[in-house]
Amino acid sequence: MKLIGFGLLLSGWLLVVLALILLPSQAERGAFVVAALMIEILGLGLELRAHRGVDREIDGDVR
Repeated sequence: MKLIGFGLLLSGWLLVVLALILLPSQAERGAFVVAALMIEILGLGLELRAHRGVDREIDGDVR
């Protein structure tokens, strides 16, 4: 799960950089920056969850 979180953090950062370089209009850039920030938030959430060591069963109960 840590590897996926780091991958999401990296891909979100790369999306922001590439959007600023490649996309011509402000509306397109804004949409990609918002999407990239959401990806980064998801990656950060996965990293925090993996760091805390929360282990959940299939039915959702915390051990």
